[in-house]
Amino acid sequence: MMTGDSQRPVGKRRSGEIPQKPLRKPDHPGAVPDAEELLTVLPRLLLVEDDRELLGMLDRVLTGAGYHVAPAADGQRGLHLALTRPFEVMIIDRGLPAIEGLDLTMRLRKQGVHTPVLILSAYGTVGDRVAGLDAGAEDYLVKPFDIEELLARLRALLRRHDSPGASVTLGAGQVDLTTRVARLADGREVELSPREADLLGLLAARPERVFSRDELRERVFDAAESASIVDTYVHYLRRKLGRQVVRTVRGLGYRAGRL
Repeated sequence: MMTGDSQRPVGKRRSGEIPQKPLRKPDHPGAVPDAEELLTVLPRLLLVEDDRELLGMLDRVLTGAGYHVAPAADGQRGLHLALTRPFEVMIIDRGLPAIEGLDLTMRLRKQGVHTPVLILSAYGTVGDRVAGLDAGAEDYLVKPFDIEELLARLRALLRRHDSPGASVTLGAGQVDLTTRVARLADGREVELSPREADLLGLLAARPERVFSRDELRERVFDAAESASIVDTYVHYLRRKLGRQVVRTVRGLGYRAGRL
């Protein structure tokens, strides 16, 4: 287990602060994004935890790691937020007042909310973990836990959640990611290269999100040295499919447009 204040296991009440990681900087230093655009570039995370000290600490750490966190101290508040706001991922404690964590997860699934859930709990037997997964959670982490492991598990959930299906829709057009053929609104078909299809598929899978150039570089281009490769392939897509296919959000990155 790692040592040091920012890496030690957490999950029990502790004193002291954990240093925050800086938020990602905008792609263009001179640009100032508005509040709505800033929220779309940060993954939205629902955090439901009744331990106020742990809730506050996780709120600070996750915000510093680049998430837009909505905290809730009981299951009833968590249920309300989950049903009225969009989230990319959720962390839910088991021992919650008002609505227990597994019950909360099952209620969300019955209501058609399929956002990935990570259960956070001091209950750590095999039976406990099986119960959490059977309730509808995608992952289960036992307290005390390591912050770096929690962050890694969240990144894995986001990757799986963002993965597009066999085809994606953009406005009146559609892209078949298996054959890499884009069908435009006027009926024309355009063949895409593998990288073009991967880039457009990722953007289209989360059309409301703004992706930074660095994130697209890491996820589509095998962490190429320069984020300029993203700009190059956006240019290729626009040349083939029209400028409206990928939107530039000044100071933040790119988001899906329409065909």
